[in-house]
Amino acid sequence: MFLLDSGRVANFTVRARSYFQSTSDCPGSAMRHKCFSLTLLAFSVFAGSTAFAQVAAGKPPAADPRAAIAKKFDGLKMEDIRVSPVTGVYEITRGSEISYVSADGKYAILGDMVDVDADANLSENRRRGIRARMIETVPENEMLVFSPKDPKYTITVFTDIDCGYCRRLHSQIAEYNRLGIRVRYLFFPRSGPDTDSWHKAEAVWCSSNRNEALTRAKNGEDLKAPKCPTDIIKRDYELGQKLAVDGTPAIFLQSGEMLPGYAPPGQLARYLKNGRM
Repeated sequence: MFLLDSGRVANFTVRARSYFQSTSDCPGSAMRHKCFSLTLLAFSVFAGSTAFAQVAAGKPPAADPRAAIAKKFDGLKMEDIRVSPVTGVYEITRGSEISYVSADGKYAILGDMVDVDADANLSENRRRGIRARMIETVPENEMLVFSPKDPKYTITVFTDIDCGYCRRLHSQIAEYNRLGIRVRYLFFPRSGPDTDSWHKAEAVWCSSNRNEALTRAKNGEDLKAPKCPTDIIKRDYELGQKLAVDGTPAIFLQSGEMLPGYAPPGQLARYLKNGRM
């Protein structure tokens, strides 16, 4: 864990500010969690802070601390900041990313908050709720859905036409469906805009039968499709970035939990049923 004293260590202040704009210092969802670990013991360090002492003593700050915190970080809005379960610590959300800051805005805490007694990762629980709400902003008629007649589970998968494991997943789509798993696809061409993978996604979207076109494209077929509005690809890609997708396939459960990678049908079905792979 880093405690960033903006008064004494100016270079870390710059890094703290940049964190709230980008998490590129810690690529990968799992790596971001390992880069900085947060324990409740660390909060005792803040006891000497005036703002913390005021809150602990039951004296409300002179003004809403969120206004002062928002001014410290470019683009941060007051609605992105809320009180955390720990006295004197505020939670900041950027997309689906969660971080923490002291009430006086002096310290930034990069890492997960864990309720030791309940053995609960509070940060991850928040992330899941945010992810689920963000995904549900996409209408299903703007997804590519492969579903059994009576699905037991629904997953949302960010996919890249050229991704090897995405192709492997899709080659088993009938087995996922047989096990009661409904698969909703969103596009995430890893190479970015105006690349071959991006144009292949556009060709799938502009096809008259998109599900069939996706299967053909993942089998390596060169699609010939008419031009059509393709803002959907950009929308999906930007949503994936907000959800911290940095590889494909990225599987999201209905709870908002993210499984960063391919999972075989039987293994995924067991996890969806029992919470264990």
